[in-house]
Amino acid sequence: MKAHDSMYIGGEWRPAAGPDTIAVVNPATEQVIAEVPAGTAEDVDAAVRAARAAFPGWAATAPAERAARLAALRDAMAARKDEIAETVTAELGSPLRLSKAVHASVPVAVAGSYAELAASYAFEERIGNSTVLMEPVGVVGAITPWNYPLHQIVAKVAPALAAGCTVVVKPAEDTPLTAQLFAEAVHEAGVPAGVVNVVTGTGAVAGQALAAHEDVDLVSFTGSTAVGRLIGATAGAAIKRVALELGGKSANVILPSADLAKAVKAGVANVMTNSGQTCSAWTRMLVHTDRYDEAVEAAAAAVASYRAGDPHDELCRVGPLVNATQHARVRGYIDKGVAEGARLVTGGAEPPYDTGYFIAPTVFADVTPEMTIAQEEIFGPVLSLLRYEDEEDALRIANGTVYGLAGAVWAGDEAEAAAFARRMDTGQVDINGGRFNPLAPFGGYKQSGVGRELGAHGLAEYLQTKSLQF
Repeated sequence: MKAHDSMYIGGEWRPAAGPDTIAVVNPATEQVIAEVPAGTAEDVDAAVRAARAAFPGWAATAPAERAARLAALRDAMAARKDEIAETVTAELGSPLRLSKAVHASVPVAVAGSYAELAASYAFEERIGNSTVLMEPVGVVGAITPWNYPLHQIVAKVAPALAAGCTVVVKPAEDTPLTAQLFAEAVHEAGVPAGVVNVVTGTGAVAGQALAAHEDVDLVSFTGSTAVGRLIGATAGAAIKRVALELGGKSANVILPSADLAKAVKAGVANVMTNSGQTCSAWTRMLVHTDRYDEAVEAAAAAVASYRAGDPHDELCRVGPLVNATQHARVRGYIDKGVAEGARLVTGGAEPPYDTGYFIAPTVFADVTPEMTIAQEEIFGPVLSLLRYEDEEDALRIANGTVYGLAGAVWAGDEAEAAAFARRMDTGQVDINGGRFNPLAPFGGYKQSGVGRELGAHGLAEYLQTKSLQF
């Protein structure tokens, strides 16, 4: 597996300031496949200084030219789709067909959407006797997670570039190779030196240094709520803007009039995708008590088709979890579910293989709202089914966590589903299986975050407002 032994700073690959490295482990085999530099505060400082130096020129670049660079970046990533997919599968463990269909493809679409937005967005408007300008915030520190390694980078970098900002990316230490491929695409696309910089390293060292750096104007972070609090506190001390996309415990509400078989099948697919390592996964399936047993049976039948195994196997639908820590964490949640009285329908904490960080697709029934597995984000292929008595009870359960990132509602009539969805305390709701829209804003209520990604709302995160009175 190809890896750079240096950092992408100021438009070139530079040696790291320190000698330490990070081992990249294939979670399916538990074998080290590469090593990358463990960036230090010195590396972060060099990257931020490069971004700061590049900012005036990039901010002054015409939107049409920024759009052209984004289009070139889109094309450079598209040309690397196969290599990106193989790399994501190697370092994340995602089934190869998912890596091709989602991990390597969605970022291309998102970059393309921002190429179009950069060319068409109204960066200036007239209001009465004032001209209102939308100007770039400045230098952005982008700290990204491992579960969708390229998508989360592009969802931050593309709108930042469209806005006229410059960026320092600190990718997750588990998936740095994908970030290095992104840096190669940036270079090939002709993005000016210093506009995008990539520093590999740990969150505790490089991530903290980036969040705290006095010359970073906005920190965009995706990850756990616990780390989001720390970053928010660090940024708050410096009166620095933040965009936080954090945890979730999304409810999939199946109303009595819904096509139950379709709703359960789609709900299972949603939770099992990416081995359950999706912050917006509908991990709580809410079913009316009259049809609850039928739903449990249907969920068990649907999960039976999700085979965990070699990510390169065409029949594999669930790969390993990303690392040993995450594997132990998910097993602990499954054990806690059993201990608190939930009924294990299928799967369980016992690994299906001796090698690799695999968890068998797991379904719990008889889950009550106060149980740990119904309140906390598990981040694994674990589905909990909860029963409700009426719509008010369903709404109480759906809104009854500290999170509010995503969700779903199913009903025989779209208007009925939408009316329920409007009452949910969450940032995005799919109605009867509504498909992903890369232009729709994504982000959370409550402890699921601050700000939005994707589309025009995502672009607005990287802009600040100035008014000129005439």
